[in-house]
Amino acid sequence: MFFPTVAIASLLLGAAVSQFVSPPTNLTTATGCAGFQVRYKQVPPGICELRADLKSYAINGGPGSSSMIGLFQEQGPCRVNSTGNVVNNPYAWTEASNMIFIDQPAQVGFSYSIPVPGYISEDGSVVVLPNGTCPNDNITQGTCGTYSNPNVTDTPTTTSAAAPALWATLQGFMGAFPQYSRETFHFSTESYGGHYGPVFNEYIESQNAKAIPGAHNISLETVLIGNGWYNPLIQVYPGNTYDYFPYNDTIAAEVYNNLYGPGNCVDQLNDCAATGSNVTCSAADNYCADYVESIYDEVLNRDEYDFRELEPDPASFLTFLNNEAPDAVLNSFPPEFYVAYLNTQIVQSAIGAFQNYTEYSAAVGDAFNTTGDDGREDGTVADMLELLEQGITVMMYTGDADYNCIAHCPPDCNWLGGEVVSNEVGQPGFTYSGYTNISTSDGIVHGQVKQSGAFSFVRIYESGHEVPFYQPVIALAIFGRAIAGLDIATGSINVTSGYRTSGPPTSDYREGNATVQFEVVGTNSTYNTTTNEPNPPSKKGRFAKRQGEQLRYGKPFRPVKLSYE
Repeated sequence: MFFPTVAIASLLLGAAVSQFVSPPTNLTTATGCAGFQVRYKQVPPGICELRADLKSYAINGGPGSSSMIGLFQEQGPCRVNSTGNVVNNPYAWTEASNMIFIDQPAQVGFSYSIPVPGYISEDGSVVVLPNGTCPNDNITQGTCGTYSNPNVTDTPTTTSAAAPALWATLQGFMGAFPQYSRETFHFSTESYGGHYGPVFNEYIESQNAKAIPGAHNISLETVLIGNGWYNPLIQVYPGNTYDYFPYNDTIAAEVYNNLYGPGNCVDQLNDCAATGSNVTCSAADNYCADYVESIYDEVLNRDEYDFRELEPDPASFLTFLNNEAPDAVLNSFPPEFYVAYLNTQIVQSAIGAFQNYTEYSAAVGDAFNTTGDDGREDGTVADMLELLEQGITVMMYTGDADYNCIAHCPPDCNWLGGEVVSNEVGQPGFTYSGYTNISTSDGIVHGQVKQSGAFSFVRIYESGHEVPFYQPVIALAIFGRAIAGLDIATGSINVTSGYRTSGPPTSDYREGNATVQFEVVGTNSTYNTTTNEPNPPSKKGRFAKRQGEQLRYGKPFRPVKLSYE
């Protein structure tokens, strides 16, 4: 059964295509719960949802990455193919639930603060055009358009500070659409969602407890976090299960020293945790990024979000900047054709956009960097236990090819580090649970789960950062099971506080390096979710790619002009 999709562009930013956006004039205004005002527009069929009998809405409202990444690359009802056409996603999570996709905080994705004319600079930031006149394309690279004013004071600077706006957005939505507010609420997030998920939802629960007049009690039942970034001090756990060791001993020793040496990354993160100082935490975060994580990029030329893939991934937009033929630029894993699609005037008019779209907001990344939020724990682990104690289901799931480096290499959202976090949560009985295979409709074992009561940790085999793209069958299965209160392994048992999986204490399956790329993949390759590696080359029509990179924090690529062939 299909369900309607509700897409929210909640609070705020912009694009990389040469057009200015005219403010929409045909929006419906409503008063939501707790007095929050809402403007919305019903989106015509075909923009994403392909069934005419189902409705989609757009409401105007890591850190800095847009939730449209999830909508169009992962679990949404549609994808955009290489010719710019919308196609159905048979494994959409709308098969199991209504979905709301929220761009947050302010200035991310389609959400906006103050729309202004501008363009994207070399470092990915917005340059405001005071007189509204677009300079020569040699300067702007075709990125002139309407963006949010890149003022860091117009957006939150910490995860905790971003929580109230998310709660307000939900209040507005539930008041404007009471037909959806009657049901229980499930919160799914990814990547920096390791910060957002626990903290935001503990804030929601604290707001519920206040019984605020006019506010809707949000009946939270489930929190799901994919490849989450929780706490660097806990997640610094080296290793991988692909039998791949790319660093030589010299570089491995350098990384190890930069990580654990006196006064280096770990010591600085400990100082951040001890002092809570914005200056100390920002310096620690920057040091770890510049002297630990960046070595991975500079030496290996591998994708941070799927270490099996060589860069270009499989082709870099930089070929545009090097004046190579457009045919040299094609796809990425996952494909990003949707970015240009969202920047067409037809789509922007259909959804009531106030500005152009970008995957990443440099202003938001800069704002969070001022406090070093990325390197803070900020309650992310403790809040998960608080949620469990309030009877809420919590599932951590992670693709095991996401930045799984070699020994002495720091992970980013490494599944082994995520496993350490799961043990730190403190759910009763979890220590004594074991890993068991997860059954799915295709009869293939795509991963394992360790579960105690309403808490589970899932390892997904042969998957990069965006699990629903790489392994859609199991992603849909575990989502449906979690929100239904069923066991993750089989989906046939109603979970109780005494439920525990049995099996070995560790997940020891090793894929080997059969799917690790040792040669750059052809530019016209697409990803095969059955073989878990690229398809053979194709010569079908193509659509130029990438404007920005989905980032955990601020290293945006320079956008380029995107157009159909």
